Amino acid sequence: MSSPAAHFDADALRRWPDLEGPDLPAMDAADRLILEEWSALRTGFEDVVVIGDGYGALTLAAADAGAHGIRVHQDALAGEHALAANAARFGLQGSYRSMPLDASLVAGARVVLLRLPRSLDALRDIAGLVAAHAAPDVVVVAGGRLKHMSVAMNDVLRERFASLDISLARQKSRVLIARGPHDGVDPVARRAVVDGLVVCAYGGTFAGPTIDIGTRFLLASLPDRLPDEVVDFACGTGVVAASVALRHPSVRVYASDQSAAAVASARETVAANGVADRVDVVREDLLSSRADGSASFIVLNPPFHVGGAVTDDIAPRLFADAARVLRSGGELWCVWNSALRYRAALERIVGPTRQIDRNTKFTVTASTRR
Repeated sequence: MSSPAAHFDADALRRWPDLEGPDLPAMDAADRLILEEWSALRTGFEDVVVIGDGYGALTLAAADAGAHGIRVHQDALAGEHALAANAARFGLQGSYRSMPLDASLVAGARVVLLRLPRSLDALRDIAGLVAAHAAPDVVVVAGGRLKHMSVAMNDVLRERFASLDISLARQKSRVLIARGPHDGVDPVARRAVVDGLVVCAYGGTFAGPTIDIGTRFLLASLPDRLPDEVVDFACGTGVVAASVALRHPSVRVYASDQSAAAVASARETVAANGVADRVDVVREDLLSSRADGSASFIVLNPPFHVGGAVTDDIAPRLFADAARVLRSGGELWCVWNSALRYRAALERIVGPTRQIDRNTKFTVTASTRR
């Protein structure tokens, strides 16, 4: 197996349409180490699956090295779009297929290149799926940054694989190589009843099958009367969407998230609570399917990390798209950690902003579209 070179230029990889910046690389040392360890194994180019590729580094390097028919799953839709844009840049369109995290993704796989998720539950879902459907001689080459890895990840992989080799750490990264799949199982959403609401969550979704304290605070602060449609932006597991639909039987909810796991979780949450007929759950980057000025009420609990990177640039991007979608006089209700001081950004991007409630940790605001 030759080293990735030829058409593929790692330095030319971009994160677009996701956030870009000097401290937000499209390919890092963990990606390079995964590729190097795979190259050393000389496992060939057939039946290659890539899971968790950030922006196409693993997929396109593998394609450039000779792999073809690569099957890929990326949880973030922005990552899928970045992979497509990078593939076009390097002339590698058609070298891969983007697929959901299900049996078809890993059926008969001989090699799985895995960027380790930070969530142990997400890793359990992936390991169980691979063990259930990949070829008996599959080799899983899983890597990540040391700061996001734990010894517990070894234990999770050992639950589904007979052997696990651990590489030496290099450039603050490490690779785990798993072989001998056994006792595989398809992912199943974890469920819990919290405050009378059934919460469903696949691995990797924020807060899992619980209701995080920021969302609790937002729900307690929402007004008693709502318009005919509410938009739950960055909906996560669908807690807000399901809660609003249950409280307001005449209201329809449009719930969106770019995470495949979040969307799958939200669909199960709204179904489990009997409101699926009034909640539309959509996977999209930002609110890209919504027309300008098409909403009068949006709720948002904005994330503050992109993959493993924590940044305060995410929320303003979401505020801007919410402002685009809101009609004049429409409102964005937002909960945020008070230390982040988002009010000035909300005033600038959306419009006049008033504080609805505040406790020792969180602030809820309502911003009116100019």
